[in-house]
Amino acid sequence: MKTILIVDDEPRTREGVRKALEAWSGGKYRIAVAESGVEALEWLRHNEANLLVTDVRMPEMGGLDLVEEVSSFPHPPVTIIISGHPEFDYAKRALQFGVVEYLVKPLDKSKLVQAVELALQREEELNQIGRMKKLVDTKLLETFQNNKIYSPPVEEGIRYIEEHLGEPLSMKEAAEQLHMNASYFSVLFKEQTGLSFTEYVTRRRIQRAKELLGGTGLSIGEIAERVGYQTDKYFVKVFRTLEGMSPGQYRKHVSAPGETIQ
Repeated sequence: MKTILIVDDEPRTREGVRKALEAWSGGKYRIAVAESGVEALEWLRHNEANLLVTDVRMPEMGGLDLVEEVSSFPHPPVTIIISGHPEFDYAKRALQFGVVEYLVKPLDKSKLVQAVELALQREEELNQIGRMKKLVDTKLLETFQNNKIYSPPVEEGIRYIEEHLGEPLSMKEAAEQLHMNASYFSVLFKEQTGLSFTEYVTRRRIQRAKELLGGTGLSIGEIAERVGYQTDKYFVKVFRTLEGMSPGQYRKHVSAPGETIQ
């Protein structure tokens, strides 16, 4: 269940926003409240919110100071600012922190709901972008950027890897298939792709494994086999070395509810 945190030092506004959003959400969202920026910051240190709706002027810590503080958090919420005045300086600073909407009191309930729906849509888009970034191996991506043109032997080598990714692969076997000297092919491949043959194969296998982890319900063992690893244990070791987490942990990071295909 996604969480919306409402922060306002004025009880009437705070409760009015809470009641309006509870009526709109129909129990689909958790609605939390805080009476000050300081209280909200402490809450956010121990809890995660998807959306922050905060007043801009509050004692001790204003809304924009709160937004600035949480912007460095691992998963900062998207934000809607509410204010008693349409102040340009506040609005300008709000834009710098990626605030989705700036609403002026007295709040129109329909405009509040529209802003919340827009903000939650933006939050989901950011999550999807984050999941996609986790799927991509940047070093592999670099080998195909800038319209690189590979020599025919290297292109054939890459094609051979793709066609045999789920099988045992060695640079010597690939060179033999291409009728080339293994040492020369090794130097040529590294020179043009920036990766050794072995590193390329490893990264391509883990990239494919990441796609399967994020898009299917296959078991870790089935994925290991599909990408050319004979044992789960070795696959997990290689995956952890490259990604800094186990395949199971990675799957939890990139798979949103309802997105996996069984």
